[in-house]
Amino acid sequence: MIVLLQRVSEARVDVDGVTIGAIGPGLLALICALAGDAEADADRLAAKTARLRIFADAQGRMNRSLLESGGAVLAVSQFTLAADTRRGNRPSYSSAAPFAVGEALYERFCTALAGTGVNVARGRFGAHMAVRLVNDGPVTIWLDSREGDSVASIN
Repeated sequence: MIVLLQRVSEARVDVDGVTIGAIGPGLLALICALAGDAEADADRLAAKTARLRIFADAQGRMNRSLLESGGAVLAVSQFTLAADTRRGNRPSYSSAAPFAVGEALYERFCTALAGTGVNVARGRFGAHMAVRLVNDGPVTIWLDSREGDSVASIN
């Protein structure tokens, strides 16, 4: 499972011109379930998202978690994070989980994250969405359940 986190001062997602999810300060989480992922992957990445210390403390250092900062999460499914661009110019998404499995794991991630006490707003799985955000930092973090408990910053 892949979760791409972007620290935001605000974010919202619209479907058919209607806002269905919006947050103030917190994280935009773009979520992709991969073939072979399990509920344990969703649970672990949800817990990691809640605990990741990427918010400023009183000294301005990234030392506070989402839980400590009181931020929210806008969770948006994004199967294109599974893109394989190694061959040709048309990405392959064959490593993405099948639709029903992806939807179940997306829902599991959202439920597990909400279970930690984080306010979770959601996009609509499988819908064409317009996502608007104001990056804060910018801070962008890549979480990948296939890489154990490691976290790599890409920004």
